[in-house]
Amino acid sequence: MTLRLRSHLHKLRSSALALCGIWGVATLFGQNDGVASRLSSLEDYLARAQAANPQLDAFEKRYQAATQRIPQAAALPDPMLQVTSFVESVQTRNGPQENALMVNQRIPWFGKLDAREKATSEQAEALWYAYQGQQLMLARMVSKMYYEYGYTQRATQLTRENLDLLAQLEPIVEEKVKAGGDLNALLRLKVEIGKVNDRLQSLQQKRVTQSAQLSELLALPVSTLLPWPEWQKPGLVSPRATSLLESIEVNNPQLQMLERKIASAEARIELAKLESRPDFTVGLNYVQIGDLDTPAMSVDSGKDAWGVTFGVNIPLWSKKNHAAQAEAASSQQAIQSEYQNRLNALKADLASSLSSLTDANRRLELYGEELLGLAEQAVENSRTSYQGGRTGILEVIDSERSLLELQLLYWRAAADAWQQLVAAQTLANQPILGTFQATQSK
Repeated sequence: MTLRLRSHLHKLRSSALALCGIWGVATLFGQNDGVASRLSSLEDYLARAQAANPQLDAFEKRYQAATQRIPQAAALPDPMLQVTSFVESVQTRNGPQENALMVNQRIPWFGKLDAREKATSEQAEALWYAYQGQQLMLARMVSKMYYEYGYTQRATQLTRENLDLLAQLEPIVEEKVKAGGDLNALLRLKVEIGKVNDRLQSLQQKRVTQSAQLSELLALPVSTLLPWPEWQKPGLVSPRATSLLESIEVNNPQLQMLERKIASAEARIELAKLESRPDFTVGLNYVQIGDLDTPAMSVDSGKDAWGVTFGVNIPLWSKKNHAAQAEAASSQQAIQSEYQNRLNALKADLASSLSSLTDANRRLELYGEELLGLAEQAVENSRTSYQGGRTGILEVIDSERSLLELQLLYWRAAADAWQQLVAAQTLANQPILGTFQATQSK
């Protein structure tokens, strides 16, 4: 079999594999639906996630449910209506007692309802900030996956370009072999083409996985193959650490949620103290009196009786009340410690993100302004030298491989920079790249 025939068979086999892979993806995932086809920018992805993610909707519904507990906590206990029908009537001088009606209303000690309402209200506020925190967490996850998906796009594009460039070398090497050149050069080139083609196929499968993960966050069918995102490398932006730290302490929803929980615990402490105070009960009694057999014996024969009652419970078991106060105080201290721990963790996360952002910016400058240009020049020189017979195919392959690796490192740094910038902004609850901000109004 001639070298040219083997080359044609290799190309046909590669094309067939590529077509089979594309056909398999198209068969498994079908066409993009209408929603997915309109997704391109990060703003599109974030808007879709905030509108459709079911986990985020669950957080919102929990907050709405909590707000309905506030009027319940502030309301008086239900009044008690008691009706008594005498099986054997009690005889009075005005006649026999036939039925009795009693209505009682319990009134908590002054301040108990207010404390209970405040504890419930602050707890509902905490759930609001939990909802806001979930919005930011979702936005961060979507943004991270978006730029991972974008990096896969760049890697796929660059790998395909590299594969095409290597394929262009194949007929040149074949001609040299026909002219008596070393057959090993052609074999090495084919091996390299096979390796690059394998990388390309892996990237295509990686796209399927990442698309499914993004679709889950966007509440789209996992059978949807999302289109490639539209993104570019970021500018060299370095947010001020001091400003972000201040914003974290003031605006981070996780800290605000814990602050509301602390306030709720304080209200529960006050309520536990008030439990040692008695509650009052006021009521109205009405007794239906029947007629006397001899009405002349009383001028008030058959006249109904009524009366007003007043009662007070006796908080006798002080040990129970002291335990309730101690429980509420310990709960408050636990949340305060949790707050401090969360603050320390957020500061560490911010420091890590800013450090990673600085490193990504450094790599962008290094690869973009220095190394990529040198690598491109090296590829041109090695190709020219090989065609002129001054160097071997290995130098050409190495230069092509080095250029591809540097291009991948450059776009990896670009994706890292975007991801770390988003991470810092979500920690401080700032607008994400000027396109998205968590809901502010309750």
